[in-house]
Amino acid sequence: MNTLAFLRENAPWLTAGMLLTFLSSFGQTFFISIFAGEIREAFQLSHGEWGGIYTLGTTASAAVMVWAGGLTDRFRVRALGAIILAMLALACVSMALNPVWWLLPLVIFALRFTGQGMTSHIAVVAMSRWFIATRGKALSIATLGFAAGEALLPLIFVSLMLSIDWRILWIVAGFIAMAGIPILVMLLRKERTPQSMAGSDQSLGMEARHWTRNQTFGHWLFWFMVPALLGPSAFNTAFFFHQVHFAEVKSVSHFELVAFFPFYTGISILAMVASGWALDKVGTARLIPFMQLPMVVAFLFFAFAESSLGLWLGFLFLGLNTGVNTTLPAAFWAEFYGTRFIGSIKAMAAAVMVLGSAIGPGITGLGIDLGLGIETQYIGVALYFAFTTVLMSIGIARARPLLPAWAT
Repeated sequence: MNTLAFLRENAPWLTAGMLLTFLSSFGQTFFISIFAGEIREAFQLSHGEWGGIYTLGTTASAAVMVWAGGLTDRFRVRALGAIILAMLALACVSMALNPVWWLLPLVIFALRFTGQGMTSHIAVVAMSRWFIATRGKALSIATLGFAAGEALLPLIFVSLMLSIDWRILWIVAGFIAMAGIPILVMLLRKERTPQSMAGSDQSLGMEARHWTRNQTFGHWLFWFMVPALLGPSAFNTAFFFHQVHFAEVKSVSHFELVAFFPFYTGISILAMVASGWALDKVGTARLIPFMQLPMVVAFLFFAFAESSLGLWLGFLFLGLNTGVNTTLPAAFWAEFYGTRFIGSIKAMAAAVMVLGSAIGPGITGLGIDLGLGIETQYIGVALYFAFTTVLMSIGIARARPLLPAWAT
């Protein structure tokens, strides 16, 4: 099937995926961190205190994701997605109306669980389940919503903050999330259910079988992949979480730093689409071991950059990793462990990634408070990604012979 025919025949499902990934932005770090300065000022928080609150709320959301993510194996996207979007809207409004600092962990939990966690999880699981031979293509298209959110929302909301109170902007975000509900229901009027696909249109994983969540958790390959799952979530999150501080360190204004985001997003879109098409042609096993090498280069540039050119190059390589990290890990779980229990398995993986996004801001925020410069920290981050690359290479090399013939 050519690309135009694929898009035409699957437009409602792909658009629903894009809608969900876009609306997940309101619980993503790149959006919440836009308001970091205002939140810290309003509640008189240090970098470490704000990072600690963010870590606490995000860690709680990771724990709940282990259970809640499995709901995608039982309920329609149309129903579950609508409920989660309504909860996301309430979370946005709660940020606007919250009067005290000690409720911030609960607010962050609600935003991270409904936005970063469940909304994006529902979209990715749906694409992984509904598409098999064209899974990479479907994931790369549906996850364009992430890229659109990263490109548009920071510029729009940072500009609006010049004249509109930040709390009002959170109410606007809540209204946008609510507006997505009727659109999602309309797009998925003829949605397929997880139950209807239990006996057909399934792809097998290693050893030509479907793996359960418990079996996956006990398998050695899962633990080879855990550091790689934690890394991008932890340190990409930390980078955007401390964007205001990073701008100060690099002697540029916050708006000047945010102006790099559309370039970063454009690169991530190209990498996302290219990796999606490539994994359909080449397979995940050949591609995934090397997906975090761009992070090594990106954080070295962020550590040593002394000019706009260095920052451009840092965002270039960060965008490359963001693009491939959107498609390859999602396809990995379906390809190596099968699709029958993909919702529960992906929920476990998502919980690991959410945990990473909790750890990253907390560790780097504490480092800043203790006098360990963000640039020095980024050198250590680059070394971490070199380590994850070695681990993935070893793990995939051992697991690849266990795949069905078509996947190798």
